[in-house]
Amino acid sequence: MSTEAHKISVGGLRIDVVRKPIKNLHVGVYPPHGRVRVAAPLAVSDDAVRLAVVTRLPWIKRQRARFADQPRQSERAYVSGETHYFMGRPYRLRVIEGAPAGWVQVRSVKALDLYVRSESDRDTRERVFLSWYREELRSQAAPMIDKWVIKLDVPPPVWGIKRMKTKWGTCSVDAGRIWLNLELVKKPSRTLEYIVVHELVHFLERQHSDRFVDLMDKSLPNWRTLRDELNAEPLADEDWDR
Repeated sequence: MSTEAHKISVGGLRIDVVRKPIKNLHVGVYPPHGRVRVAAPLAVSDDAVRLAVVTRLPWIKRQRARFADQPRQSERAYVSGETHYFMGRPYRLRVIEGAPAGWVQVRSVKALDLYVRSESDRDTRERVFLSWYREELRSQAAPMIDKWVIKLDVPPPVWGIKRMKTKWGTCSVDAGRIWLNLELVKKPSRTLEYIVVHELVHFLERQHSDRFVDLMDKSLPNWRTLRDELNAEPLADEDWDR
């Protein structure tokens, strides 16, 4: 649980600082605009945080430049001809009105059909589409979680899906719960598996410590490649600053 949160300035950058009961300081850069966040141990001073940020400035600038260049999806209108991503592939959407209820069908390797009632509005079409996304992500994630629970020998978690702004997944060890970001349904299934493994390994090691990295290396040797692939995928249109 965070005990303190505030902002400091380093080299013209606004830095979010959150202090937690952790052992190591962690610097993160988050989409879409490269927000910098430092998770610091309780006893670490602001001066020590500034020093840590200064030593990482070249890396921070590279990350911020990468986000600036990263492709972004425009806001979706859910109309025919629009492109939507599903499991790492772009699909052309075709909207078919006059259906008794809403549903989505994969018509081919390049096309999706969205069936809706006549004169449905944009919000209704979005609800139908996101409901389908959620069902598909659940069907993809469930066997992965079952497989890795056995391989890692950890308790089966309670898990769910929700929309998140800055994280692909979260884990509460004490609650035995995992959340997966709904956006993962748009990404390749191999990157979804990386997130599943990452969150389950936290049941063995809470922090991103050397032991955590070692467990990831042993469980999923190519996890760094999958992480980089996931973070290079197009960003969704979101009100990230809300």
